Amino acid sequence: MADRSSGASGAAGRAPVADRPDMVRNVVLVGHSGAGKTTLVESLLAATGTVQRPGRVEDGTTVSDFDEVEVRQQRSVNLTVAPLVHNGVKVNLLDTPGYADFVGDLRAGLRAADAALFVVPATDGVDGLTKMLWEECAAVGMPRAVVISKIDHQRADFDEALTACQEAFGEGVAPLFLPVVADGRVRGLIGLLTQRFYDYATGARTENAPGEYQGQIDQYRGDLIEGIIQESEDETLMDRYLAGEEIGIDVLLSDLEKAVARGGFHPVLTTGTGVGTAEILQLVTQGFPSPLEHPMPEITTIDGKPVADISCDPDGPLVAEVVKTTSDPYVGRISLVRIFSGTLRPDATVHVSGHGLADHGHEDHDVDERVGALSCPLGKHQRPVPAAVAGDIVAVAKLARAETGDTLSDKDHPLLMTAWSMPDPLLPVAIQARSKADEDKLGQALGRLVAEDPTLRLENNPETKQLVLWCMGEAHADVLLDRLGKRHGVTVEKIELRVPLRETLGGKCQVVGRNVKQTGGHGQYAVCHLEIEPLPSGSGFEFVDKIVGGVVPRQFIPSVEKGVRTQMERGVLAGYPMVDIRVTLHDGKAHSVDSSDMAFQIAGALALKEAAAKVPVLLLEPVDEVSVLVADDYVGAVMSDLSSRRGRVLGTEPVGTGRTLVRAEVPQLEVSRYAIDLRSMSHGTGTFRRAFLRYEPLPSHLVEKVTA
Repeated sequence: MADRSSGASGAAGRAPVADRPDMVRNVVLVGHSGAGKTTLVESLLAATGTVQRPGRVEDGTTVSDFDEVEVRQQRSVNLTVAPLVHNGVKVNLLDTPGYADFVGDLRAGLRAADAALFVVPATDGVDGLTKMLWEECAAVGMPRAVVISKIDHQRADFDEALTACQEAFGEGVAPLFLPVVADGRVRGLIGLLTQRFYDYATGARTENAPGEYQGQIDQYRGDLIEGIIQESEDETLMDRYLAGEEIGIDVLLSDLEKAVARGGFHPVLTTGTGVGTAEILQLVTQGFPSPLEHPMPEITTIDGKPVADISCDPDGPLVAEVVKTTSDPYVGRISLVRIFSGTLRPDATVHVSGHGLADHGHEDHDVDERVGALSCPLGKHQRPVPAAVAGDIVAVAKLARAETGDTLSDKDHPLLMTAWSMPDPLLPVAIQARSKADEDKLGQALGRLVAEDPTLRLENNPETKQLVLWCMGEAHADVLLDRLGKRHGVTVEKIELRVPLRETLGGKCQVVGRNVKQTGGHGQYAVCHLEIEPLPSGSGFEFVDKIVGGVVPRQFIPSVEKGVRTQMERGVLAGYPMVDIRVTLHDGKAHSVDSSDMAFQIAGALALKEAAAKVPVLLLEPVDEVSVLVADDYVGAVMSDLSSRRGRVLGTEPVGTGRTLVRAEVPQLEVSRYAIDLRSMSHGTGTFRRAFLRYEPLPSHLVEKVTA
């Protein structure tokens, strides 16, 4: 694999086309922002001739073209795909965003890929988010390799970066090459298996590596061979190696490729300016598995019956998934689609099945749609392709109803793929249109954003009368508002988020609701004597009828209750609904002519207002049950922070290795920005969930602020 000779091949300006799944590799690039993922993609595209170097524009596609688009997309943090061809194999490179706010796009890239390249800069090491994603890939057995980037940076330290990767990622992480650095420049790479030196300055491949590196070679080479042998299917290989037998390079390379494809061994490669691209391309095409080896996601019929006989077969039934949706005001909607089975062709009619995210505000649907043109996207260019076979990734135009996460299948045999795991958006941002013109366009624009982004949840809160975007973080919110303005021409403003409070009475009282009006004609006459008392939290509302002797006619007793309920919804102090009270009607008066349903409704409402004047009215705030999953190093800081938010820490429990779950009860008023604060506190490694628990009295020092 990595030590064999290689040659780049590509067709600049022409769309890469694969006609067999075994000739496709889908590779996702993972790493934090600034790790060098996009730079690596550009280098691989240039190395294969997919694009030309800047200044060479014979085919109209250059690295600078690709870079200009990628920089813009990086700022808007989108998942992007860059297809290339190497030695007859089509490689779809999925460049993912490096910010925690856009983990939804990142997980979409993981879903569409069959293997992952983790890009770690030689200057910074491994961050918490990258380590978490490594663990996610390990849980599903996805093959992984590590690329140590920026090896030619003045602060680069290969040994330190390698140690950081091995500590963060665990066993099976070993280098295939050792960089040779002189005068701040990378001269070339030493293949640890063959011990050959690849001189990038001259293009020569010599048998003898520089002598000063022999100690490192011996150390790293021994660890590499032992790691390969441990993953070998030949159980005698280890005994032969320990007995001193020299294991052949071809045997080691063959076992290495198998171990990488199974996800049991994780080679480390190196890249810098003009260095390492050939070795990475060899790893991707020879070591990473094809879609034929990727486990098929769970597939069911529309009514939920499992379907087990689907495989990555171009002649099988069509099963594909929309992994990314973008909307352009001029081009329309473009869907990035991974085909898992069958063959997708332009102008075909497919069935679009819903995605199981109804709780996020994304409605499920089942509808037939006609596919538009198919293309391979690259930078500014959409290059048409005649068809896309199982295992490939393609851009599809004119799917007006399909959203990210939807399943495409044969219209006569509709199927549904299980949705991938998606984090909950936990940062609420209240917005309002700046003008009437913006308000008229806002609904349609938000609908397009929701279709593109499964991590966005849209809420029209009926209590606070606010439009709330639930986002992954502050950067996510800023990008969404920027898209509303620039892409859809809608200007919105952030406004202060209101938390839906409740009111209740702080004591028991006797009140009279008196509605007596004589105006010379048909008047109003209703008197009701009520006893009103608070109930335990969560009890709701009780109405008790203790009328005897007909002092209040039977037909007007429901009117009193209706009037009380209406006033409870309006509130009596700050306009919040009233809860947890018992109202007992025990006396009253009526008039044979002037009493009416409306008169007793008003009397009931007046009685509740009278009660609010006699006894204190308490404001109740919603309290959430919060579960925070964080690295052990940050448990103390998290618990202290929760306590400072008026939270009650209930306990902690270990989860896996090095992580702890902290459970607490925290008022909603204190956690509206917790998604931002936790990320800062835990260096991007903490996650949390929240669920409504109950209402509790708001502290007195906050009541005045809220009522104002």
